[in-house]
Amino acid sequence: MSNELFNSLDKIHSTDLGVERIKKNLNINPENVIEWCKGKIQKADYVFRSGKNWYVHVEDFILTINAHSFTIITAHKNKVEKLTL
Repeated sequence: MSNELFNSLDKIHSTDLGVERIKKNLNINPENVIEWCKGKIQKADYVFRSGKNWYVHVEDFILTINAHSFTIITAHKNKVEKLTL
């Protein structure tokens, strides 16, 4: 995981609309969406920064986080199908 993102977990937040978008897109309803996301960030499979955003790949979804404000913008299911042999 990126040290910059990991060292800034306490700054991670979202807007009310962002929280609703995350819940809807991932079909989840945890008590605290931001804390849930922080936990997932710590378990990330792959993290990279492109331009103004961080992209956190974890399990079967991707979190998009603004690199300057540390606002979780959205989350969506990873569209890449896993291969089964």
